Amino acid sequence: MKERRLFLILVDLFLINAAVVLAFAVWAVRGERDLRALLTAQAYWFVLLSLLWLLFEFLTGLYDLGIVIRLDATARALIQTFALVLVAYLLIFFSLPTELPRGIVVYHGVATVVLIAAWRGAYLRLAPRAPFRRRALIVGAGYAGQTIARTVQTRFQPHYDLVGFVDDDASKQGGVIEGLAVLGGSADLARLAQQHRVAEIVLAVTRDLSDDSFRALLDAQELGIEIMPMPVLYEQITGRVPVEHIGESWYVALPLSHAATDGLAAAVKRGFDLVVALLGVAISLLLLPFVALAIRLDSPGAVFYTQTRVGQGGRIFRVRKLRTMVADAERAGAAVWASKNDPRVTRVGKVLRKLHADEFPQFWNVLRGEMSIVGPRPERPEFVAQLEKQIPFYRLRHAVKPGMAGWALVHAGYVDSLEDARARVEYDLYYIKHQSIWLDLWILFRTAGQVVGLRGQ
Repeated sequence: MKERRLFLILVDLFLINAAVVLAFAVWAVRGERDLRALLTAQAYWFVLLSLLWLLFEFLTGLYDLGIVIRLDATARALIQTFALVLVAYLLIFFSLPTELPRGIVVYHGVATVVLIAAWRGAYLRLAPRAPFRRRALIVGAGYAGQTIARTVQTRFQPHYDLVGFVDDDASKQGGVIEGLAVLGGSADLARLAQQHRVAEIVLAVTRDLSDDSFRALLDAQELGIEIMPMPVLYEQITGRVPVEHIGESWYVALPLSHAATDGLAAAVKRGFDLVVALLGVAISLLLLPFVALAIRLDSPGAVFYTQTRVGQGGRIFRVRKLRTMVADAERAGAAVWASKNDPRVTRVGKVLRKLHADEFPQFWNVLRGEMSIVGPRPERPEFVAQLEKQIPFYRLRHAVKPGMAGWALVHAGYVDSLEDARARVEYDLYYIKHQSIWLDLWILFRTAGQVVGLRGQ
């Protein structure tokens, strides 16, 4: 998948620079100038416009392989990218001395949109065809096998060609599951892999492998076929750890080593937290009088409210938030999940939630060391006690500090059901396994995209 993303980036980069040449050619013709001299004198625009386009393409999701396979999402992301580049260019134009006319970015933007749209359209037509698709065989037609088959078919179909299942259960052989035939058992694995020219075998068996199955996998590996565990492929496609399909391979979910255990990485993250939190506190103090007035005018009640949350290591701490709901929203005294279109949310509250501004008081929790800027969202103790009993590996969320922004919040949003909570745990475990300062920056980058309505999903 990294190869496909790199392929898309390289082709886009070529087209972006081709569009620069076209834009300068239009300028040269309209201004009766020498094109070669223009390109030589203004060569730095190749670099600047390439950086701007790639940066905003990442922000709008144009390198998300789930978006790449959807023409409508790709078109929307392209238009958003062009708008962002136009704004950035105008800021540069009015703040820095430059000989370029304002129209140059329009020429370049239109040319880039047309070229990339044509290229992505061609990619969508070519992706379902060999050699663009990766042929794969799934070992195990049980719950895990069915889940990965369904996930690939609904979210990653143009990138994978699933040829079928292999399963030792005689009652399944010869049948069709999730639209795929069960082609045989372990003894047939190497033959089937060669017959169907398979490049990858997805191992979706959550129990211990039998000796026959293990030998069959070794035979396939000796043929140069990649063996991909189902949880790993599921992670790569969805950005989630499939807690229900790990089985006895508990180490797939448990991050035996992560950034929080590395002294240097932990120090860098803490320094990053302090810098961002101090900046956030300064901005909050400037905006607070206006926000507080809006909250009070919109509905009666306090400006702030306080709740207890569960932090790292299961420690309880208190967070303060700007009130976004009507007063006494939990009159029965029991904790209630906030839903996406919760009727208890006020008009000002909707705006604050959209901008994530209701979380600004938590910058103080970051300064106190109870939270981080990026991490799993802290949950209320009442919900934690319930969810620990129902969701495998739920406690692992408490291996790191909770955060104001998070991988789960970018992908899943608010939690208002057990299924949503399970999805959030899977996203949180993915973050804990892969956390780094670069992933933190990427999460903040995508969060900013959501705030300004550029979520490319």
